[in-house]
Amino acid sequence: MKSQQMVFKKPIKKILAEVLYHQYPREMVMHHLLKKFYHQFVESDSGKNPQKVQEDKFYMARNLVWSIHRGLRRGQISHDVWRKFLRAVASLYLKENEKAKTFQEKYGFHPPGFVTVSPTKHCNLRCKGCYANSESHSREKLEYDTVSRIVTEVKEFWGAHFTVISGGEPLVYKSQGKDIFDFAQEHSDMFFLMYTNGTLIDKENARRFAEVGNITPAISVEGYEKETDDRRGKGVHKKIIQAFENLREFGVPFGISITATRQNVDTILSDEFIDYYFNQHGALYGWIFQYMPIGRSFTLDLMVTPKQRRNMYLKMWKLIREDGVFLADFWNCGTVSNGCISAGKPNGYFYIDWNGNVTPCVFNPYKTHNILDVYRKGGNLNTVLFSPFFKGIRQWQNQYTEDCPAHQMGNVIVPCAIKDHYEMMYNLIRETNAQPADEPAHQALQDPDYYRGMVKYGKELKEITDDIWESQYLQPERRKKISNTPEV
Repeated sequence: MKSQQMVFKKPIKKILAEVLYHQYPREMVMHHLLKKFYHQFVESDSGKNPQKVQEDKFYMARNLVWSIHRGLRRGQISHDVWRKFLRAVASLYLKENEKAKTFQEKYGFHPPGFVTVSPTKHCNLRCKGCYANSESHSREKLEYDTVSRIVTEVKEFWGAHFTVISGGEPLVYKSQGKDIFDFAQEHSDMFFLMYTNGTLIDKENARRFAEVGNITPAISVEGYEKETDDRRGKGVHKKIIQAFENLREFGVPFGISITATRQNVDTILSDEFIDYYFNQHGALYGWIFQYMPIGRSFTLDLMVTPKQRRNMYLKMWKLIREDGVFLADFWNCGTVSNGCISAGKPNGYFYIDWNGNVTPCVFNPYKTHNILDVYRKGGNLNTVLFSPFFKGIRQWQNQYTEDCPAHQMGNVIVPCAIKDHYEMMYNLIRETNAQPADEPAHQALQDPDYYRGMVKYGKELKEITDDIWESQYLQPERRKKISNTPEV
């Protein structure tokens, strides 16, 4: 019976991919799917979270669906890539996830949703303020078998089918005679988001993206040509524009990745910027990373100021709610994830670098474990997940958001453990004897001015955003609570 079901499911998936490739049946399915999303996120929510938090989640899910639809309608996603993309997404969303259920029954909480792994520190560029301090002389890397084992454990232990690849530059990675495309092909039931500087996406690499079908590249830009070349090197922006053209030619869906600093913050959320990258050049999504003072030549002077960040929040959510752009800022969109997602939070993630160091997130460079040591001693990803350091961060996350009633939820416009709540994070690093993953992280930990500056930043940010959080998110919940209280 089971083999008959497997035989039946395969043609159904092919038929579904074929049907959804055409606009009118896809629009019908999309309409039904968005109604289901709204019911799931907003109408049937248990009231555990503020309603506006749930609405934010719906808008982000809606924009993702719209973005895929837009890519198909414009012919930016080829027929072959679409079939492979849908196969990977089916593994991500449509599989019966017995492994996740088993994890939850055993440990009492939902497993993480993914890992981010940087297989190499090597990069063909040397960008100003690089969080990874990467360059062409960097040779640290994880061997292919190790990266493959990490991804296999994500599937086997957590039932997750999504992995983020960072770097260094993933397209220069080679190990044991294999590269990043071999890796994607081996794990065809996994979907990969890959951060890349884009300069190596020539026609051959664009063809290979299309061939594997389960990687979407997020290409780093800093603004227009001037801003991008100023940080990344002369001529880089022209290579990025060529990469966009190559990916469109082969029907590969792609997006952009932007580092927000106090110098470019007004540019990157302007209507002209959105039009330039999303409409003129075909980006289907965008990720914004606010500059974090770690890595090469770190400085607090590049951080988006609290006032700028508040303005970013207002503009960001206008673009999401009103303009339908699939654009996410991992700080200002904290409502979508119920705050910080680091340290293996349920449906969240943790980070593994090229040396095997396992840190709570890409921007929190402190560790108590190295995956190579863990594997040598017979452990696995769960060994790190249940470390005192990660458990301490998850305990703070729960106290700040997850265990709070809706009308008392912590302000997740300021969600970040390392950037917005530095005093808490600093104390936890000391208590658990977490060690810096590199020399810049060591310098930051020892610098009293860095400590004072980060603590001051978090307090000022909370003060300048508390009115938004109180009026738009918490007060409606308090009014509901009062109206639902029976008279005595």
